[in-house]
Amino acid sequence: MLRSGDENAFAELAERYRHELRVHLYRMLGSFTEAEDLVQETLLRAWRKRADFAGRSTFRAWLYGIATHAALDTLASPARRREVTSALDASGGPARSAVAEVTWLEPYPDELLDLAAPADGEPEAAAIARETIELAFLAAIQHLPPRQRAVLILRDVVGTPAPETAETLRMSVASVKSALQRARATLREQLPPRRAEWGAATTPSDSERALLRRYVDASRRADLSALSELLREDARQTMPPAHLVFEGRAAILDLWRPVLTGESAWGDWRPVPLTLNRMPAVANHVRRPGEHSFSPVNIDVLRIEDGLIAEITTFGPELLPRFGQGLPG
Repeated sequence: MLRSGDENAFAELAERYRHELRVHLYRMLGSFTEAEDLVQETLLRAWRKRADFAGRSTFRAWLYGIATHAALDTLASPARRREVTSALDASGGPARSAVAEVTWLEPYPDELLDLAAPADGEPEAAAIARETIELAFLAAIQHLPPRQRAVLILRDVVGTPAPETAETLRMSVASVKSALQRARATLREQLPPRRAEWGAATTPSDSERALLRRYVDASRRADLSALSELLREDARQTMPPAHLVFEGRAAILDLWRPVLTGESAWGDWRPVPLTLNRMPAVANHVRRPGEHSFSPVNIDVLRIEDGLIAEITTFGPELLPRFGQGLPG
């Protein structure tokens, strides 16, 4: 059937994997927008190459191979080539942050992650576990050379056997094992030290949701004292595509103070809770003095440790329409 030229039958079968392939491309590229664009290109390539499917692997594995090569082609393109950027702290000094150094990083809405693996226990479920979709992991793997990144994702995330990975990437099995070893070493350097404790959760925990509610309430009231109580002393905030890192609770509060309090305060805040990348998040909106409606300002994604916020990654509001988020009432 796949090789017969029945376009409708092929499209129906391939469509089952669209959401999963988009997550795979997102990991390869670090950008939700680019992954959204490239998943269609992947399915078009699969249709054109349908005669090449010989049944030696599953149809899913075959599609993953096509998606991986589409991503590698994109990463090799001069128009897309991006290098990680040196991060700076609030004073302009050097800082270390995998997230801040990947200026093209974008979040991924949980509603679309759920479509990639609707049933726990299926092979696809591993593809959307928190430990492999959390922002710190996404940023860390962007520090890998593209082919090492592909090897690590295929082997450690998708679970592709080494011989099949080697065939997909046109490498030897020995080269695949060597690349995987180097990629894992780099990953250990880039990931937060407590990342091993995240586990394979696919939703924020009850305690994380409770903290998110406190964060939303304090933000709504522009209560800096209450917000301060939710931050670890060594918390940090980053703002892709800016490569700035605000290190420590005091630096974060100094950043927030002018827009929340005093004569320069922006106005009434309306935070809307979200979950992005299996993490608690907030879409912040503000109604400025003299205005009658709220406007979106940014998206805060929270990483929580020991019941306190360890990291906030702040994105611009331009992705909110794609997440189905309207303005608050």
